[in-house]
Amino acid sequence: MSNSTTSKRVIVGLSGGVDSSVSALLLKEQGYDVHGLFMDNWEDDEDDTYCTAAEDFQDARAVAETIGIPITKVNFAKEYRDRVFAYFLEEYEAGRTPNPDVLCNTEIKFKAFLDHALRLGAEYIATGHYARVIHSSADSPTRLLKGLDDNKDQTYFLHGVHADALDRTLFPVGELPKSEVRDIADEAGFVNAEKKDSTGICFIGERDFRDFLQKYLPVKPGEMRTPEGEVVGEHEGLSYYTLGQRKGLMIGGKAGGSEAPWYVVAKQPEKNVLVVAQGHDHPLLLSRSLRAAKLHWISTVPEVGAPLAAKTRYRQADQACRITAMDGETCVVEFDEPQRAVTPGQYVVFYDGEVCLGGGVITSRD
Repeated sequence: MSNSTTSKRVIVGLSGGVDSSVSALLLKEQGYDVHGLFMDNWEDDEDDTYCTAAEDFQDARAVAETIGIPITKVNFAKEYRDRVFAYFLEEYEAGRTPNPDVLCNTEIKFKAFLDHALRLGAEYIATGHYARVIHSSADSPTRLLKGLDDNKDQTYFLHGVHADALDRTLFPVGELPKSEVRDIADEAGFVNAEKKDSTGICFIGERDFRDFLQKYLPVKPGEMRTPEGEVVGEHEGLSYYTLGQRKGLMIGGKAGGSEAPWYVVAKQPEKNVLVVAQGHDHPLLLSRSLRAAKLHWISTVPEVGAPLAAKTRYRQADQACRITAMDGETCVVEFDEPQRAVTPGQYVVFYDGEVCLGGGVITSRD
């Protein structure tokens, strides 16, 4: 091992999951001075029925002991509430569908955590994200690349991280398939080698989304209407529905006797009306263009009219598109093919091949 590696301290965000655990192990094997840090970001629950933080910390501590590295716990609950959760509630109250995981990365993992790690003398932080980064040099800017495992690539959630933060970050599992990560964890004897991946919004966990949201936002029931204005049911509050949603509408086959399933096709917050229609690919669910705001580019700003690819939701295949107009932090995007259920409040993320360029918040669709 080279002294240049062994002299560098890396603080790994150990979440209790297998990906961050293997990241810490790989860095230790490469000769880094590895320290683990567990982030406690949520305090509102009175017990551990839905929040798994206590169990996750025990797993993280067990892994750190197996590897032979120190681990500390840091509470970022106030930062999370102020920078992530407050925005989450504001967006839902406005009838939009936010993605708090993106903000958690930009505001907590790659800001609050990074700042804390640097104060502790770290040269780098590391996480278990499936992504790759090429640090800036005199000849080229910072580049964020997709993880090699297409099924696990997480650059969609990382597109808002600033280049200077990425230059201080390592993604050890970004070069590996998930199956190999689990094999490494199993061979190392990690207690979490077979632990299932976390899904959904972290602070909601496995609980019912509506039950959770009712604790924070007033319930405002209203009419469900067809695009033609026919009332076909009552919704429980616009916040509980998203475009393209089928489950939970509970209105059955109506409108001319058709038994075809119903889908949410639009929201009208000013009238508190949820617009529903029958047909998976109803015209109101399809759009060829969108508008986005709060644009963030990691290093390179694409040229207007240049061929690009974009995702409007995680796990979506890359969609061919072009930015047809751009003014500061806003842009208009046109797709080669109609896109289904483009949702205001979510993010559009741009790619040039395997390079993630950045993205912005979807404000409207056409």
